[in-house]
Amino acid sequence: MIAPELVILRELLAHESAFVSGNLLAGKLGMSRVGVWMHMGRLRAQGFVFEAVRSRGYRLIRRPAGLNPLLVQAHLKLRTRQLDILCLPEVDSTNDEAERQLAAGRAAPFVVLARRQTLGRGRLGRVWHSEDNGNLYASFAFRPQLEPGRMQTFTLWMGVNLCELVANFCQIQPGIKWPNDLYFKNRKFGGMLTEARIDSDQIRDLVFGLGLNVNSPAAALPPELDRHATTLAGSTGHPQDLNRLTAAIIGRVLSAYERFVEDGHRSTFADLWNRFDILRGRPVTLLQGARRITGIAGGVDDEGSLLIRGEHGRPQRFHAGEVTLGKS
Repeated sequence: MIAPELVILRELLAHESAFVSGNLLAGKLGMSRVGVWMHMGRLRAQGFVFEAVRSRGYRLIRRPAGLNPLLVQAHLKLRTRQLDILCLPEVDSTNDEAERQLAAGRAAPFVVLARRQTLGRGRLGRVWHSEDNGNLYASFAFRPQLEPGRMQTFTLWMGVNLCELVANFCQIQPGIKWPNDLYFKNRKFGGMLTEARIDSDQIRDLVFGLGLNVNSPAAALPPELDRHATTLAGSTGHPQDLNRLTAAIIGRVLSAYERFVEDGHRSTFADLWNRFDILRGRPVTLLQGARRITGIAGGVDDEGSLLIRGEHGRPQRFHAGEVTLGKS
């Protein structure tokens, strides 16, 4: 059953600059206008501000600036069902919380959102700076029942889908640095972390984690990240609507996941990767433990391996490693 507050928000957002009559809302909800007023009071308690005019109805004039799960749901295009979204003010890690919820039997898919992470992490166990300052920390939980070999390009596929979404939403040209970093003009604004639990020969639980620097002020970045990181607000020159962006990302991740599971992504993956790959044709250095490989990046193969052409001109394939631009 859809929450009455969600029905009210969707109607008000659908008529953004106009008034929506109390009688219309009461009819949609199957309740009295007093009942509508009660539910609008609950929305006011969350930071929504309405203008009410007799004989005209209600108009939304202000909404919460921070992450709000009802507002995210209201912006979602998944009208046939209500997606299970768990939104927390603070958590150690959204990936860890998603894994705990899967272990406890929560039905998948679901999404874990947090305003702040105390132990946010990225690839190779690195710390992900995760303060409550207008950024997005999200984890998507699935039970795919796929063979592990099918997952080699999963994070790459999600990355190019996110790049396309950000390009359309923010009107900028982002890029992906193999295998899991999102960039704009050589500065990182996001990272992905995919973790799976394998049962016998199938992936039982899958968690796709995403951290995006959206609206945090430049001064909020740690000094060691200031020269290498950016935000979507900084890249576009204006703040982003965090809740609408979050809803758009959720919708894109879910549709990309479905295409991947159905094996319908192969026809477009290569084109999307070539469009957003920031390494292709540039000198790179790949570290694998104590081993250092330098050469020219040549994209990825069908299995998601990075191709590097060395001094002898032959491309080598690498399934893992830490890659940086330039020869160091």
